[in-house]
Amino acid sequence: MELKKPSRLPALKMPEKSSVISFLLLNLGLFLTALGISLFKTPNHFAIGGVSGLAILANYFFPKLDVGLFMAIINVVFILLALITIGRDFGSKTIYSSFALSFYVSLCSAIFPMTAPFTQDTMLELCFAILLPAVGSAIVFNLGASTGGTDILAKILNKYVSLEIGKCLFVSDFLITLGSCLAFGIRTGLYCILGLIVKASLVDVVIDSINVRKCVVIISKEYQAIEDFIVRELHRGATTHVGYGAYSHEEKEVITTVLSRRQAVLLRNFIRRTDPHAFITITNSSEIIGKGFRSV
Repeated sequence: MELKKPSRLPALKMPEKSSVISFLLLNLGLFLTALGISLFKTPNHFAIGGVSGLAILANYFFPKLDVGLFMAIINVVFILLALITIGRDFGSKTIYSSFALSFYVSLCSAIFPMTAPFTQDTMLELCFAILLPAVGSAIVFNLGASTGGTDILAKILNKYVSLEIGKCLFVSDFLITLGSCLAFGIRTGLYCILGLIVKASLVDVVIDSINVRKCVVIISKEYQAIEDFIVRELHRGATTHVGYGAYSHEEKEVITTVLSRRQAVLLRNFIRRTDPHAFITITNSSEIIGKGFRSV
């Protein structure tokens, strides 16, 4: 009698390292945003647009319910509206981020209950109320996600009003910020308007600083040693072509490569030791598309 071999169970597929890092970074960004909301926005009534702004306004009228819970309720309403009006035209990352942010805000409020602002310096408090969420949002946006909320509302407005999504987002955030003037007085409202203006530009600055890379162009007689260092030590690619000196009328090898900040420093130190007379230009680029960097 022939015994059948037991069938092998399919191997469990482990998540890729890059996916785990992206997930951790996403949650770091959400947690930083939550810290800014619970520690600085809520105690000072800084309703600087977004779902957090709506939640802070709602918390003013219903103080027994925390801001995180209001954010979760508002996000549910927005997602249901989006499903009804625009279908499933928003990603799973946005839905996850919406509810994870609400959870982190409630968690921070439970661990660090704030009955009053840290200081009496409103401008200092506003700086941190803008800085922490701006850095957090930049990390989230850089991963191709968003914190949901008014982003979803902007898409709904965009479908029925002839405005770009960016303008719709500004309009919705401005209306929320304007509500802070009515609820908390003109002084707090003006701080909120100032915060909204600064936040819009700060997020872009942070995203650019996260993505910045060094474009390095090198002219050197020791081009072969430099190429080997880039490929073998820095594990990066490079393009080498022949250039023609306008003054010397000599042909020279020109190397072009794109590196991180740390790699650019290592390369510069290597060239300093190898060829002190090399000519190097280093420029910043906030977006590199291609193999080893971002896909098209």
